Amino acid sequence: MKFAVLADIHGNSDALEAVLHDMEALEIETALNLGDFFSGPLNAAKTADLLMARDFVSIRGNHDRYLIEQKRADMGPSDQVAFDELSPRHLEWIESLPPTQTVFDDVFMCHGTPTSDSTYWLEHVQQDGTVRAATLDEVKAQAVGVAEGLILCAHTHIPRCVRLPDGRTIVNPGSVGCPAYDDEKPVYHYIQTGSPNASYAVVEKLHGEWTTTFRSVPYAVERACACAARNHREDWARALATGWFEK
Repeated sequence: MKFAVLADIHGNSDALEAVLHDMEALEIETALNLGDFFSGPLNAAKTADLLMARDFVSIRGNHDRYLIEQKRADMGPSDQVAFDELSPRHLEWIESLPPTQTVFDDVFMCHGTPTSDSTYWLEHVQQDGTVRAATLDEVKAQAVGVAEGLILCAHTHIPRCVRLPDGRTIVNPGSVGCPAYDDEKPVYHYIQTGSPNASYAVVEKLHGEWTTTFRSVPYAVERACACAARNHREDWARALATGWFEK
């Protein structure tokens, strides 16, 4: 069993197309999609059409939930751009998706943690805004009640694989379309991967064990950067071009 794991595309159709081409070169047809598909100052509608045409198993992320739960006036600027681009059928597709899902009998999908789509799992934000790797106890606390051997999460955009002492493996594939960002919650902080490449993971079960390969796929970022700039998001343009949020 081999499949791709995608997450946090954030409307970056150029990055998504690069990942799809990479999957094709690897002869991988199956993918699991962990949410936050559209919100960003980029190409939400094209991203939606690409995903819906492939019918990957998908769950909602926190930004997908905002698009169907919030009034436009209450949305953040990235969500507003995505909302204005998406058609009713795109929003109906989001509404049809669950927040978590178990597939292949032994794979659990969530966006943030099993109980929250807006909580970091494998990273922790300290009160001074420093982002560090979560401790084993912090990771284990969020895994209570999840029996599956492979647990997939997203949300922080940082590719990581953590194996718990009981053998369960937690994988964050990183972000297809947004390599760096800032956030106000729980306190102001920023995440930066240091690479503009599109990130995803390939997971395979071999001899009863889950193996993970992280893929870092270069693509022509200029069009995405120009789109972000047209939508008055120079911070996005800089992050897309470099993978860094800090100036």
